Amino acid sequence: MNICLIKLPESDEKLLEQCEVETFRSSGPGGQHVNKTESAVRLRHLPSGVVVTSRQERSQHRNKAFCIQKLREQIEKLNHRPASRIPTRVPRRVKNQALESKARRSQVKRLRAKPSREE
Repeated sequence: MNICLIKLPESDEKLLEQCEVETFRSSGPGGQHVNKTESAVRLRHLPSGVVVTSRQERSQHRNKAFCIQKLREQIEKLNHRPASRIPTRVPRRVKNQALESKARRSQVKRLRAKPSREE
């Protein structure tokens, strides 16, 4: 299992230096403005290989800001390591209580049954 944590720089400019930035025309609704401008942005973080895209805004600068935010979130997810679980034992008293309640329940069910011919 690969357990290497990816360190991200604090500033967005240094983060962009580690990325390959690609702009393209965004498809979908938006009409002529969308079809003529390259406002969609794709960031490829080279050290980690994470790729994020944004094409929700008409401005390339805002899309780039969204991409940086998404990239930070994705790398944070990759870096997350859940705490190791420490197994615990069930206390003896709890086991005994469970067995006693089962015994009481079985007694109730036995009393529900029709009496046998021998009785």
